[in-house]
Amino acid sequence: MKDRLDIFCVTHPGLEDVLDTELEALGFTTRDTTLGGVAVSGSREDVWRANLFLRTASRVLVRMDTFPVHHLAQLDKKARRLDWSHWLRADTPVRVDATSRSSRIYHEGAAAERVGKAIQAALGCQLSADAPVRVLVRIEKDMCTISLDTSGELLHRRGHKQEVNKAPMRETLAAAFLALSGYTGSETVIDPMCGSGTFAIEAAEISQGLTAGRSRRFAFEHLPGFDPARCTTLRSTPLHAARNIRHFASDRDAGAVRIAQSYARHAGVEDKVHVEQCDIVDRVAPDTAPGLVILNPPYGARVGNPRQLTQLYRSLGQTLWSRFSGWRVGLVTSDAKLAKATGLPLRPVTPSIDHGGIKIHLYTCPPLR
Repeated sequence: MKDRLDIFCVTHPGLEDVLDTELEALGFTTRDTTLGGVAVSGSREDVWRANLFLRTASRVLVRMDTFPVHHLAQLDKKARRLDWSHWLRADTPVRVDATSRSSRIYHEGAAAERVGKAIQAALGCQLSADAPVRVLVRIEKDMCTISLDTSGELLHRRGHKQEVNKAPMRETLAAAFLALSGYTGSETVIDPMCGSGTFAIEAAEISQGLTAGRSRRFAFEHLPGFDPARCTTLRSTPLHAARNIRHFASDRDAGAVRIAQSYARHAGVEDKVHVEQCDIVDRVAPDTAPGLVILNPPYGARVGNPRQLTQLYRSLGQTLWSRFSGWRVGLVTSDAKLAKATGLPLRPVTPSIDHGGIKIHLYTCPPLR
């Protein structure tokens, strides 16, 4: 692969500034922020670092080329001019996916086929629907961008989860909402409606300085120049010294508690995340300095009876007001009326974020007094 690469880090639309801040904290120099992601330039190792370290990115792409294109023959000609040996290995199968929008080339399957044939002509490698490496062809308004997906599976799949409960919160979203709630890894986090425990586990990993992708594999491991020894070092080296902070999670559902405990164990933070079965109305603050309460209650769209939700949110607010003096609050919901029902001085801090087809917002408030 070339020495300096055009890297595009993808995130949920609306969370670009959070990703930009995270990239800068990791030493990347951002070049451009656009809807759905942030562009940086860097080396091959920077691609590995982005995949391993970023908590709020969902995918890391390397942009190989961008050019105007008006018909399939032109796409074929320009694709064959690419030096594919810089990007791909002849012994590794490749998958090509194409999208087209507002362009004269509208047949996505034909576009993918042309680029696939160009790769085969250059390298002789196999094309396969389940290949470990994926080339993306995006044609928009007659401009074609060919990118290499260096992540493989989406980055929220940290490698710790074997099963999911109802309405799971993606790790990438949880990390972004923690950051937007002011969490930096130096205080206690509690989630009193924890589900699978994603907020508390992400908080524990951050406070321990653990790399997000330490337990999973990536597409970049199948690309030219991959150095397994160097990557192993990056995986295992903490981002900072571990902080002696314990986090807390609870749920009234015994199954959710069991799942959260299992995930914490697989993530290697079992001793830093205390999970217990407890209803929200019985939740009390732990014996620590005040920190952050963050939670993702039912919205009524997928989980919960809408007619009972107002009372649930009202009880939640009463519990936090009476027992969590000095604690900040972060609350995720799809309904401003439900946030208001808590009686807490909450304000929305994110635009509408798509979460499994539901538009959600993060609401936060300063320390309760």
